[in-house]
Amino acid sequence: MKPLAPLLENPSLMDEMPSPTGAKTLVLLDLLSRHGEGLTVAEAVRRSGFTQNLVFRLLKTLVIMGYATQREDNKAYVLTNRLLDLTGPRTGERSLVFCAHEALRRLRDETGETVQLIIEAGGKALVLEQFRGTQALQVCGEVGMRVPLYSCAPGKAILAHWGEQALANWFRGEGRQLKKFTPTTLSRREDLIRELESIRASGYAIDRAEGIEGIHCIATPVFDEYRQPVAAVTVMAPLTRMPEGEFLRLAQLCSESAERIERKLRE
Repeated sequence: MKPLAPLLENPSLMDEMPSPTGAKTLVLLDLLSRHGEGLTVAEAVRRSGFTQNLVFRLLKTLVIMGYATQREDNKAYVLTNRLLDLTGPRTGERSLVFCAHEALRRLRDETGETVQLIIEAGGKALVLEQFRGTQALQVCGEVGMRVPLYSCAPGKAILAHWGEQALANWFRGEGRQLKKFTPTTLSRREDLIRELESIRASGYAIDRAEGIEGIHCIATPVFDEYRQPVAAVTVMAPLTRMPEGEFLRLAQLCSESAERIERKLRE
């Protein structure tokens, strides 16, 4: 159950809040977070139990503050990436996204393909930043999108450098059932463990269409000053543009990009 769910189930709790309006704003944020396609004013009124006038004013405030935006097609309100900007990982006083920006853009220009900065969040791989490629046909996701760690190159790059206890905890939780998405998905624990050992030895991870058929990815980890993986840099493309023969070259470019980010984090 999400933290704000009790407020939806028992509206009388609002009266106990030091700031009822603030609580209602958070309830709307919570609702929007559960509906990636967005909510219209009428839908938000029905789900929250608030008056239409209040919902309209709160949603407009969220738009003005940059936390939400309104779709043109159906007028639904959707969350922006503003919360990610506020809560994104930092090393000391340095924002990871800020430090990665220049390196990611350069990697995109060098490869012509979509590049992403991925972190682990809640046992999954989360897209923290993305630069779309320059090719006419591109593979890309969305900032804020979450995918399983084990079925993508950046997720495996992060998993490979976790400590033994952290990895064991993950297997007990999110990694308990390794769902098979494609014929090449590593859905057996022993196969994944062998793959992680190989990644530690080579320094880079490969996704051979393990999450989506026809899509290859290469990734390398980004380390903090204690050599702990804080993120991973990845390049993705259709397998026709990323054959086996390109893996090593792209891995080297990803590694150089990760090193640039690490240097920026230490400045």
